[in-house]
Amino acid sequence: MFIDHVDINVKAGNGGNGIVAYRREKYVPLGGPAGGDGGDGADVLFEVDEGLRTLMDFRYQRHFKAAHGDNGQSQNKHGKNAKDLILKVPPGTIVRNKETGALIADLTQHEARAVVARGGRGGRGNSRFASARNPAPDFSENGEPGEVLDVTLELKLLADVGLVGFPSVGKSTLLSAVTSASPKIGAYPFTTIKPNLGVVESKDGRSFVMADLPGLIEGASEGTGLGHQFLRHIERTKVIVHLIDISSTDGRDPVEDYHTIRQELALYNEQLMSRPELIVLNKVDLLEDDDLIKLFKSEVNAESEIVTISAATRDNLEQLLYKVADLLDKADELEAQVDIDDSDHRVVYKHEKDPDLFVITRDDDAAYVVSGDTIERVFKMTDFNNEAAVRRFARQMRSLGIDDALRERGIENGDTVRILGGEFEFVE
Repeated sequence: MFIDHVDINVKAGNGGNGIVAYRREKYVPLGGPAGGDGGDGADVLFEVDEGLRTLMDFRYQRHFKAAHGDNGQSQNKHGKNAKDLILKVPPGTIVRNKETGALIADLTQHEARAVVARGGRGGRGNSRFASARNPAPDFSENGEPGEVLDVTLELKLLADVGLVGFPSVGKSTLLSAVTSASPKIGAYPFTTIKPNLGVVESKDGRSFVMADLPGLIEGASEGTGLGHQFLRHIERTKVIVHLIDISSTDGRDPVEDYHTIRQELALYNEQLMSRPELIVLNKVDLLEDDDLIKLFKSEVNAESEIVTISAATRDNLEQLLYKVADLLDKADELEAQVDIDDSDHRVVYKHEKDPDLFVITRDDDAAYVVSGDTIERVFKMTDFNNEAAVRRFARQMRSLGIDDALRERGIENGDTVRILGGEFEFVE
């Protein structure tokens, strides 16, 4: 089964908790704090495996959780970091944030990697908080929670040449004739229900990858027929081979078919109109004369070169491959001649204070609700069973300016403050 679009949920590992411990040895009465830090949680990464051709592995398993870091140990021993969770994807996979649609990664090269969800930092043990004022702290940090994200995986096949056209014009027959691929071939529309790839090699030694895509029909760009879900695969091709059934055996008008497909490609992505195109008139073996060929050339008046073939009898296929290879060579030359302006790719780092560090709202019961990435992360990393840790959390709230902001909102002594479901009493 060919799968090229899935939604999954990934969760990175939580960091391990730091611990409270003290050095206790004979003849060492003042050993001091010795609580180790927790290990870091595992990241979730995607890695390209060129042996894959589909997102089938994500069809039935939609939730992926990475391992958590180990807790710290006594004698200042660091908890073990968790091993990253690596998910294999085929080349050409695009990873997007499902909620925002933002592009996270475009993975095309073999073994290319991208971190999608970062694991949480391990919590610090009590020895990390020792100071001259407090040489024996009795609190530690919990591990930082790992990131949780819903992502969309979208596969766009990496092929040099894409075969497009109406159903039953002979795309699969052509692919099977010029490659070792074995696509399903039938004398009925929509025989091809998934893209097929094949490696083509011309007699002069030039090779390229050709993709046979399911047939397009009018309205494909709006979701009609089967081809609409595979239009994305055309975007990565360097050359478009537009196959036309010139014999009109199905009663269709070849000229109308050509303009219809071009219109659907333009509606889907206008940039496809500038892609090198080769028009291929197929099934010439079924013609009694070349009047239909002359009529097509005169009415289409396209700038693209036109080649006549018979995929079934393999007539003129070698000439077709030469012309496709020539178009690919020209496309590669144009890419090589593109000058890259380094100034457009410079990264400027600016330190700016986040104005939305936290937000204060009111609940229906008049409680003050504080939210924000920073304060919520601090909340999750605090051990509220430890009084010293709770006092430290209160100091952190003050240092973030939350106490002053609450006073500006009119909070009074004894009012309730709520953070992630946890409730606190405001005391002046």
